[in-house]
Amino acid sequence: MQIKTGNIPALFVSARTLPEAWEKAVVACWENGADIRTEYDRKDAEGNYIDPPSRDCTIMVEVTEPFAEPRIHKNLPGGPEELEVYRQEVVNGIHDHWIDPTDPDKWTYTYHERLFAYAPTEDIDNPAAPKLRTIDQIEYVIAKAVQASHSRRIQAITWMPTADPQTDDPPCLQRLWFRILQNDSGEPVLNLNSHWRSRDGYKAWFMNAFAFTDLQRIIAERISEKLGRKVHVGRYVDHCDSFHIYGSYFERFLPEFEKMKAAGYEDRAWPSSHPALRMMFEETRKKLAKNPDYMRGS
Repeated sequence: MQIKTGNIPALFVSARTLPEAWEKAVVACWENGADIRTEYDRKDAEGNYIDPPSRDCTIMVEVTEPFAEPRIHKNLPGGPEELEVYRQEVVNGIHDHWIDPTDPDKWTYTYHERLFAYAPTEDIDNPAAPKLRTIDQIEYVIAKAVQASHSRRIQAITWMPTADPQTDDPPCLQRLWFRILQNDSGEPVLNLNSHWRSRDGYKAWFMNAFAFTDLQRIIAERISEKLGRKVHVGRYVDHCDSFHIYGSYFERFLPEFEKMKAAGYEDRAWPSSHPALRMMFEETRKKLAKNPDYMRGS
């Protein structure tokens, strides 16, 4: 029975790997979150709710070794093909050409566009609206890390306060914050914090974390090239203001929840080197190289 205090629960979980962290986060939300209505809950013709309220919390998730194996959860909503497509969408911008706020069938943004080509505007829906100069924030992150690795200013943002509040689909990711520390051997280690205003904990968290830790890896490699020394990938911390499991998912989620409560998450995860997984990733990369829009049917 939930105790209503009027406060959204604030939770913390820590895990070594991405699959373990995802399981711990959704279990913590289900067991300790609050029941909160959303703007997307379905209603019947009389205006009565069909969906139960979402289970919601504020959560900080620490992944101490984001590239430790096993790295891929077998039961993530979607699958390996969708995971690789999303990774390339974030780190390579393969779907930036889908951005067209004037077209209801296209997107208002991608995370890649906001991070690599941030151009604040007063009106996203109006192509003629004034824009500030485009900024590659990831280049800034790399340059700042090289110039002052101890800096607390190594960050990139997505939010446009001049325009995003008026849109129907504003970014969930708000900010990436990087910090470099030295390990016991004196080697630099790149840490990443990601900050999210809202997150579908069951369907989106794992794909988000998988893609953004890969971006963390790429940035560490770019910094390594410029410094002339190895920069290691450090821990990943994921802070979400509203980490939720939608009521419309409960029927599908509860069987997965029961599995997550069982011991031994490794049985529900794949190492990146698994032959079947590598084959699926390679096939997806070949398809994307020929047509980055193939999953959209265009």
